[in-house]
Amino acid sequence: MLLVQPDNSFTKNTGSQDHIIYNPPSSAPNVYHTPLKFLPKDDPRRRLHTLLKSTASTSENTSLPPAVRPIYEKKYHLKQADIEEIRRLRAEDPRQWTRVRLAEKFECSQFFVSLCCSAPQIKDERQLQLEKIKEKWGRTKTEAREDRQTRKSTWGKAV
Repeated sequence: MLLVQPDNSFTKNTGSQDHIIYNPPSSAPNVYHTPLKFLPKDDPRRRLHTLLKSTASTSENTSLPPAVRPIYEKKYHLKQADIEEIRRLRAEDPRQWTRVRLAEKFECSQFFVSLCCSAPQIKDERQLQLEKIKEKWGRTKTEAREDRQTRKSTWGKAV
C-alpha cells in the first residue's frame, strides 16, 4: 500500500497503447557489446574491434613508473642465536634497544621483534601515563569510553 498518492498518469489505464516509450541505455554502446562472432565479415565494427584490442595490448606492455618506496620482501635469515641476542639486548636496556632499533639492526620487522621479546616495564610506564591522562577526563568522556569498551566486548556475539 502506498503512503503517497500516485500520479494520475501512473494509474490511468488507457485501452490502446498509441504512444512510444523511449528508454535509452544508460551509456552509449561500444564495440565490445556486439561479439565478433555476430558481426558480418564486411562490418566496419570489426576493424574498430581489432584496433581497440591492439591499443589495449600495447598499453599493457608499457612499463610502470618506479616504486615510491623499496619493495619489501620477507627474509627468513635470523637464527636462534640472533633471536637470543634480540632478547638479551631488549632485556638489558629497553629504552635504548627499542623495537624500531632492533628491527633495523637485525633487518627484520618490528612485529617480529615484538614476537621475540617484550618490555613489561615500558608497558607499565605507558599504562601509568595513560592513567594520569584519564584522571583529567570529565564524566562525559569517561562514560563514552566505557560505553565503547562494552560495545567492543559484545562484537561477534549473537544478541
